[in-house]
Amino acid sequence: MKKPLILVTNDDGITAPGIRKLAEFMGEIGEVVVVAPNSPQSGKGHAITINSTLTYEEIHLDENQKNYSLSGTPVDCVKFALDKILTRKPDLVVSGINHGANSSINVIYSGTMSAAVEAGVEGLQAIGFSLLDFSWDADFSQAKKYIQQIVRNVLENPIPKGIVLNVNIPKLPEKEIKGIKVCKQAQAKWEESFDERINPHGKKYYWLTGYFNNMDNSQDADEIALSEGYISIVPVKFDLTAYEYISDLRKVME
Repeated sequence: MKKPLILVTNDDGITAPGIRKLAEFMGEIGEVVVVAPNSPQSGKGHAITINSTLTYEEIHLDENQKNYSLSGTPVDCVKFALDKILTRKPDLVVSGINHGANSSINVIYSGTMSAAVEAGVEGLQAIGFSLLDFSWDADFSQAKKYIQQIVRNVLENPIPKGIVLNVNIPKLPEKEIKGIKVCKQAQAKWEESFDERINPHGKKYYWLTGYFNNMDNSQDADEIALSEGYISIVPVKFDLTAYEYISDLRKVME
């Protein structure tokens, strides 16, 4: 049988250790093509490039797979790969492994998850992977068994159309990870402010600061699962319609 075609992308850039490990892990499961940004694109969400041109080049990082670097966002990478690089539709799109968490509200801002969501919009199976370690030299190897298990499960049991998976992995050695939990997105938000500073020329500038405020202690929330040593999987829908409010809204608007 033909090996599954797996498109790998991320938001930390094509040379980031996380994507290199993910491509390595996927190479043991299927045929891998990597299309990723040529520079870090963290926090870009679902941004696309419309006011400038895009360029890409093939770079040689691994003889067992093709790697393409694109001067765009993570979502650009998925769009471009499907239109210009891949000769057939991928069986799966995986994004990551992100350096840092994309749990709870972070899914909204995440370039990693937006790439997976874009694949879902195109009707493809897609998963975003993140490790709760922002360090550039983070140890991604402890997650290999679980990442490959999740990918194989999705290939054998396809996700319904309109849904992608958001997978977050605690910063723990493999033997200390308690397992996998299917969760909901925790109710949480960033409490932010802009720190005012003065540059050497006397001009004001601002730096975004803040802290993460988790307001959800329910046992099925992703933040709780992660704090207890579990890998969290949240099924994410990109249809943002509040169906439960349509009827009431019609009553006051029509």
